[in-house]
Amino acid sequence: MFYEVIPTKVFRTNSGALTYTSSPPLLPGHLVLIPLGKSSCVGIVAKKVPRPAFSCKEITRLLYPTPLPAHLLKSLFWLSSYYLSPLPACASLLLPVGVEKKRRIKTPSNLPLAKHLSSKTPALNAAQRQALSELKSINSPTRLLFGVTGSGKTNIYLQLAKETLEQRQSVILLVPEIALTSQLVQVFESTFRTNVTLLHSRQTESERHQIWEQLLCSSSPQIVIGPRSALFAPLNNLGLIIIDEAHESTYYQENTPKYSALRLASFIASTLQIPCLLGSATPLVTDFYLAQSKGSLVSLTQKAKSSALAPKITIVDSTSRADFSRSRYFSDPLLSTIKQNLASGYQTLIYHNRRGSAPLTLCENCGWQALCPHCFLPLTLHSDSFSLLCHTCGHSEKIPTSCPACGHPSILHKGFGTKLLESELKKLFPDAPLARFDADNTKLNSLDALYSEVQSGEIKLLIGTQTLAKGLDLPLLASVAVVQADAGLSLPDFSAEEKTFELLTQVIGRVGRGHLPSASVIVQTYRPKDPVIDFALRSDYLGFYQYLIKKRRRQSLPPFTYLAKVTVTYKTEKTALAKIRAAATTLAHSLEHSSHSVQLSPPTPCFHERTATGFSWQLVLKSTSRAALVSALSSLDPKLSCHVSIDPPSLL
Repeated sequence: MFYEVIPTKVFRTNSGALTYTSSPPLLPGHLVLIPLGKSSCVGIVAKKVPRPAFSCKEITRLLYPTPLPAHLLKSLFWLSSYYLSPLPACASLLLPVGVEKKRRIKTPSNLPLAKHLSSKTPALNAAQRQALSELKSINSPTRLLFGVTGSGKTNIYLQLAKETLEQRQSVILLVPEIALTSQLVQVFESTFRTNVTLLHSRQTESERHQIWEQLLCSSSPQIVIGPRSALFAPLNNLGLIIIDEAHESTYYQENTPKYSALRLASFIASTLQIPCLLGSATPLVTDFYLAQSKGSLVSLTQKAKSSALAPKITIVDSTSRADFSRSRYFSDPLLSTIKQNLASGYQTLIYHNRRGSAPLTLCENCGWQALCPHCFLPLTLHSDSFSLLCHTCGHSEKIPTSCPACGHPSILHKGFGTKLLESELKKLFPDAPLARFDADNTKLNSLDALYSEVQSGEIKLLIGTQTLAKGLDLPLLASVAVVQADAGLSLPDFSAEEKTFELLTQVIGRVGRGHLPSASVIVQTYRPKDPVIDFALRSDYLGFYQYLIKKRRRQSLPPFTYLAKVTVTYKTEKTALAKIRAAATTLAHSLEHSSHSVQLSPPTPCFHERTATGFSWQLVLKSTSRAALVSALSSLDPKLSCHVSIDPPSLL
């Protein structure tokens, strides 16, 4: 018997399925070990085929008697076609690393030993019951739950999960990052106990393999919680997909094969005819537009706790130095608020989405600037380690005592990051328990490790990046401060306003949740009149949506058009430019025969033009027809080694 098998290793340009022979009969979805060139790799059986006219190698062995669920095999072909990615690259997404290895049998720490379906979910209030009823009445598999911060979206998730388990079906709950959603995970674990399986990056290769294997062979309903890769959990009885914080950029995989977990989840839901629920307080404008037009939008605009009051908002114009008499970085109203909170035993959260101590290091005499030798990007000062660090490639070097160009000793450090804010607050409030949470944290001082101290209010001052902006519900948090609200608005990207609004809304949503009689938000900005900041401070998503959707329509941007980005990266700029020009010529020729209008930009340097891997240039395609984009992109010569992103969330 002969079978088409998809290797999980890209073995040549445009590689796809290969034909092998096997004496034992096999089924689509079976995992096998196959010879590939001089080595071997894991393959996924696609289908049985007639005897070919050429000789075939024999499959080495069957790895598991249970085949992958049919919806995963369909997803594999859909991903390859929809995102123009090689089948083997997509196949590798479905399986854990080392799936062919034989492991010593042991039970991973979070794998259920026994099953039970008895679970007690919180009672729903009237608004939540209405939202749940509306969600169930929607015919479309994919539904969007637009729920303001603190409206109780989690309670609806729990109720739907409970009903799905009672029907002996499994649930996949996608979260942006386990570390950012500790509370949500804890709620599901405490509610469903042995029916919950976690997948996360801190698990070893062996643990992930054994969890995957038990899920493949299990017939008991399960709730699998994890990041976008959890969509590939081999569940044979999947009945519900929930995507929490559906606006998060982590749901789009930037590495090849590039894909959106939201679009894949919608495909799986449509294939199985099961619900796929997207939940967010700040949905992506494109998703909100589509859900509204398809009648699959449900709004939950009432706070879960009737005691929840809107926080008092104070806007500080950062150009007014009179408001910064005691500190260059913290305004007088903010310092007064911190002092008052400390006296009352309450917490203050200080948000700034830039880590390190200072983003720019330069010479006051000649203008020399400290740049990464690989990426040519500014090095960030980390004063605690006395080093300059590149946040793109990780290059590190010592802080110069004098200018390397002119020898002058006047070295300046401009701007500020979370580490500098931390040191300033320690000087201003030396006795206040304080912790900083950002990407520079070690495991010992991460939010996960210190969660109990944060939750109990033992830590009074919390400083951090977006790690602190999402998923936290702290009963003693009285105030939130944003030290530079306009930081992301200057980025040259169509999604800059959307991301700024989302982050500000999320961080402001950490207070005013009904735990305390009053709450406050202090926002420092150089652009106090900017409409995006104004909408965020008023938590007015609908107003922001109307503002942005009009701009997107005028500028012919998603959801009114489809985008694609073609990037080439080569060691020399001359080669990169030659390759991107060749790609532009090919695409222009292909578009001459297209029946749809497709706009093709001229070759331009990427936002990060030079990195450790070389020089990067790009092209951007725009069209009202996604099929036209895909058709044009299919004409690219594989020898150009282009990286293609279809429906990219950003053009940077």
